[in-house]
Amino acid sequence: MTASLPHGTLPDPTSGNPEVEYGRSAEGFLAARMGETAFAMLPARRGGHYLATGWRIGRPIAEWRRADFYGHSGALPDEAAFRSMVGENAEHQREKRALGRKDVRSAANTPWGASQGATLYADGVVCHSTAGHGGFHLSAERNRKVHPMLRSKGGWYEEDAEWAIVAITFPHLFTAFERRCAERTIKDSWPDAWETIFGAILKLGESREKDRRAFEQAHARDWFVVSAITSKHAAGFVETVATPGGKRGPGTEERRFLVPSDEYQVGRFGFVIDEARHQVYGGPSDFVGWR
Repeated sequence: MTASLPHGTLPDPTSGNPEVEYGRSAEGFLAARMGETAFAMLPARRGGHYLATGWRIGRPIAEWRRADFYGHSGALPDEAAFRSMVGENAEHQREKRALGRKDVRSAANTPWGASQGATLYADGVVCHSTAGHGGFHLSAERNRKVHPMLRSKGGWYEEDAEWAIVAITFPHLFTAFERRCAERTIKDSWPDAWETIFGAILKLGESREKDRRAFEQAHARDWFVVSAITSKHAAGFVETVATPGGKRGPGTEERRFLVPSDEYQVGRFGFVIDEARHQVYGGPSDFVGWR
């Protein structure tokens, strides 16, 4: 899992923080206000709760309602976790102010379109925003400091994941929260680079990409589901199309299998057919390409 560039909508475990006001909404959920940002602990559809955010809610917390909030910023097991995340956000915002980043006008052309504004982190380190995306641009001098395994030739680093490369190269320009997010992103997306740079071997569970490789190697000869649809011809089953190792493309062998609906739960890296229990299916199909 990768983490997008944090824009100040996340977590700090300090209770009684003078910058944060806590209370109960009109509908009884726990909420908090920090400056112009509002946070709420909202019930999830399938049980539990999640962190939602709002912006510039002018009314007292006691008058807030669920409709004032949007987004889904992570699951919350309990109220202590909510207070922890709000507190972490407060710390993150304090550190950002101390870093002295400056918003500047920009007419630069970026790989994602014309810049509509930029934030200057330091000389040669600029984060651009565009209509649809954004990311960092490093000067040639700054870009030479990026490790060769992660370096972009043009010095551009998009905001979804590559921003983390800038953060681990220049950690003093980022908050503690951002550095933690960046570490997680590099480990998940570029484990080989992480191990080389920091001289540490990532164990099982410490890198999504490394775990994916191990999983696919262990199941290289198994049938992976590449398409699935609830069967109208076999009640209680999911009709699936599977290929060896999940490969795709011309010439790849495909087989159909029926999987009981209550068993078809796609795991972290897909669903693997158990040939001892999941029967090969050759009957009428619900897939357009197989009819």
